[in-house]
Amino acid sequence: MTYPNTQLLIAGVWRNGSDNAKIDVRNPATGDVIGVVAHATLADLDEALAAADAGLRIWDVMGAFDRYKIMRRAADLLRDRADRVAAMMTNEQGKPLAEARAEVINSADIIDWFAEEGRRAYGQIIPARHSNVMQMAIKLPVGVVAAFTPWNFPINQVVRKLSAALGAGCSIIVKAPEETPAAPSELIRAFVDAGVPSGVINLVYGVPSEISEYLIAQPVIRKISFTGSTPVGKHLAALAGKHMKRATMELGGHAPALVFDDADISQAIKLLSTAKFRNAGQVCISPTRILVQDGVYEQVLDGITRFAKAVKVGDGMASDTQMGPLANERRLLALEELIEDAVAQGAVLCAGGKRIGNKGYFYEPTVLSDVPLSARIMNEEPFGPVAIVNRFTNIDGAIAEANRLPFGLASYAFTGSAKAIHAIGIGIDAGMTTINHIGLGMPEVPFGGVRDSGYGTEGGSEAIEAYLITKFVTQMTA
Repeated sequence: MTYPNTQLLIAGVWRNGSDNAKIDVRNPATGDVIGVVAHATLADLDEALAAADAGLRIWDVMGAFDRYKIMRRAADLLRDRADRVAAMMTNEQGKPLAEARAEVINSADIIDWFAEEGRRAYGQIIPARHSNVMQMAIKLPVGVVAAFTPWNFPINQVVRKLSAALGAGCSIIVKAPEETPAAPSELIRAFVDAGVPSGVINLVYGVPSEISEYLIAQPVIRKISFTGSTPVGKHLAALAGKHMKRATMELGGHAPALVFDDADISQAIKLLSTAKFRNAGQVCISPTRILVQDGVYEQVLDGITRFAKAVKVGDGMASDTQMGPLANERRLLALEELIEDAVAQGAVLCAGGKRIGNKGYFYEPTVLSDVPLSARIMNEEPFGPVAIVNRFTNIDGAIAEANRLPFGLASYAFTGSAKAIHAIGIGIDAGMTTINHIGLGMPEVPFGGVRDSGYGTEGGSEAIEAYLITKFVTQMTA
């Protein structure tokens, strides 16, 4: 396919930035430039703010049912275009084509979910103390939203914010990732083609820090939603707090996965290994610290090591590829430093640990065992295809290690004990815990973390609440 050059969308018009500046986009499988993305100036951002403000007044009064119909139409268009959009995503992000297509299809389901939730944003009639008084709590859109999204899931990370905002009646400015711009652009094109009015959705690219700091400070913006690293998230949350803006933060993780002696070991190995190397490990909920009870430690370590060595790494466009390249050279350099540090401190390198070739950003699926707590990789999110396999003796020690870090996004456990399941469910300090299966990320379930992994949820029935305000209206009749 021919990879498209990506433009901004401002006030319903696809166009370049006002100074015509552009940013190169590279294919991570080759390192070659495959296209460019338009760069927004501050003047462009001002136009986007004005457009979003005007779009809000149109979208808000349209009515929930009419918004629902447009959103459902956008979801159907996205499904119809899934093959073409998935190919764009693979070329710019690197993940295998099957994973990219699944992301597109799942994103259409997310649109459907929030379209339905928008129809059910119910208020309340509150019993009054006097017969001639009516008391109502009504739900209204919070206003114009600014959303900031990363490159690891170019469509999925945008669609949760975009769909929740639109379902609630808000307008939005999306700052999508410059490294993977075409796929989110095509997501938004589906909404435009479905009939979303001009100005309701605006799409910009540029220097992330400049755009975020400028937009958050503007009075037009009433809420921000950010997915990305914890340090950046804390900075943006502080900016939002300074201006009394609502914020949803989905930040980094370092997910523990507990495997007990009484678990279905083959199932645990298969599910954790598959989840670990999905999207080359560039997943915020990826199982990273795999903690295994003494009695089955060697069995689990051997199984994950065998799995890692068997993974077919290659260009995501190849039909037999199971894991594509890392998305950029930064991840290569970061992984090399983390693994070198771990081995120097006594960790055992059981598989992988090296770059593959010198063209593109390919890295071997890697397994480390007996990693000391002092190693950087035990304390910093690796965000790559590295499984850490350490041992534990009892449940108290396992939960203590699971909770040792300040992160609290996803967690996993495999056990046959009802008592252990109960202890894990309430004892691990994380926003999400999945036990004996991988059950995270569906539109209808909560998705979010605690502590340094952020706050708020981007899934389930609660997600739309972050885009609504509750206004109390009371009236007295004659």
